[in-house]
Amino acid sequence: MEENEAKDLEEMEEVIEEAEAPDAGEVKAEPEEENADTEAVQQDAEDSKEDKEEAKEGKCLFKKKEKKDKKDEQIAELNDKVLRQMAEFENFRKRTEKEKLQMFEIGAKSIIEKLLPVLDNFERGLLTVSEEEKNGAFAQGIEKIYKQLVTELAEAGVTPIEAVGKEFNPDFHNAVMHIEDENFGENIVAEEFQKGYMYKDSVVRHSMVKVAN
Repeated sequence: MEENEAKDLEEMEEVIEEAEAPDAGEVKAEPEEENADTEAVQQDAEDSKEDKEEAKEGKCLFKKKEKKDKKDEQIAELNDKVLRQMAEFENFRKRTEKEKLQMFEIGAKSIIEKLLPVLDNFERGLLTVSEEEKNGAFAQGIEKIYKQLVTELAEAGVTPIEAVGKEFNPDFHNAVMHIEDENFGENIVAEEFQKGYMYKDSVVRHSMVKVAN
């Protein structure tokens, strides 16, 4: 009886020891495998850090490039504005010079128109001087004044329009009479009643003429 109880007690102790013992299916992790997992985690952390740094550097480069592009655009816009302003100023300068020249020519023509009747009177007065009076001091003085006036007007750009013997041109001649004369060709100026003048390339006064048909 006692032997049976001792045997039952031993069996119970064995069952308890088996229950407390680690499960046979569990495998204890080896130190090397633990180290490998730790290194993998560290490597992943380092890779993640490097990725973040590269992304940060990429953003910085993108921002710098964006700033550079904006700066280049601003420079291009400023250059375009400067060029436009220079072109506008050059056009304004040319236009102003042209307007000044036109105003000067208008003023000059106005003065010349007022002087032409004086020139006409000099010529009419000289035509009335007789051959005997031409050698007189008064007549010679008048002729010198007339020649001086003609010279000054010529230097200023005032020139007489050729008329007699020339073909009639309405741009330069004003026909007030027409005659039938076989000595002249058709549409030829036969006589000049009043001399016409030009100031440079523009007509100040048309020649008053008689034209042969």
